[in-house]
Amino acid sequence: MSFLILLILLIIIISSCVKIVPQANAYVVERLGSYLATWNNGVHMLIPFVDRVAKRVNLKEQVADFPPQPVITKDNVTMQIDSVVFFFITDPKLYAYGIVNPMAAIENLTATTLRNIIGDLDLDETLTSREIINSRMREVLDKATDPWGIKVTRVELKNIIPPEAIQNAMEKQMKAERERRESILRAEGEKKSTILVAEGKKEAAILDAEADKQTAILHAEAEKQRRIEEAQGQAEAIRLVQEANADGIRMLKEAGADEAVLRIKSLEAFSKAADGKATKIIIPSDLASLAGAVGSIAEVASSGSREPEA
Repeated sequence: MSFLILLILLIIIISSCVKIVPQANAYVVERLGSYLATWNNGVHMLIPFVDRVAKRVNLKEQVADFPPQPVITKDNVTMQIDSVVFFFITDPKLYAYGIVNPMAAIENLTATTLRNIIGDLDLDETLTSREIINSRMREVLDKATDPWGIKVTRVELKNIIPPEAIQNAMEKQMKAERERRESILRAEGEKKSTILVAEGKKEAAILDAEADKQTAILHAEAEKQRRIEEAQGQAEAIRLVQEANADGIRMLKEAGADEAVLRIKSLEAFSKAADGKATKIIIPSDLASLAGAVGSIAEVASSGSREPEA
């Protein structure tokens, strides 16, 4: 019975001496109160009643979210700023023995660094220089926490809360800026609308002028065509008259008419021409002599007809 009890105690002691370190973790081991080693992931054995695990360290990146801290700007404006610090442990031994409370130390160091940086900036610079503030804080914190085995990778300012009066003034300024931009956009819209209307009127005037031009061209073409057709009709009429006269002369010749008859016909044609609007008619010399002979004959015939009445 006593042997069984001793066996159970031995198993308990041995199992307590076997330590399994998980991934991304490290154990700081002490022997008789002094630092012995840093165990990484894997299976390790402790000597009973001599060795002990002094600190279990998480090697993954961690986030420390600190509450808002009151800070005063260069132009004496008090505001509340809360920050977030991203870090991981690079040396478990330094982390275990370098400082008593690492998280409280990081929080106090963050608040002090933030006050020092914001104290050199005025309100406008504080509100518009987040990236610069983040970078400067990360440099200062990383250098200060290096002896503690801590590596600061990033610092972010979550919120910058100015006093209520300044918030109201900023809201009024933002409202005025929005109204100004709205007025500018409205004016630009009206300007574009006016330009589009003017361009539409210009285009309509151009189209009207082009239509009037085409109408005038069509009227001119129609008038031109009418005159051409009228001239062609007159020319055709003259041609037909000339052909008719030529046919008449040809028929007289075929009928055996002598030269005197032809000359008389020519005189008749000239007499018809004289009835027109011409102011001057040129008569060939042979037709003029024939006209004189015809006149003499007509006078003789007239006198002969008047003698019996005496």
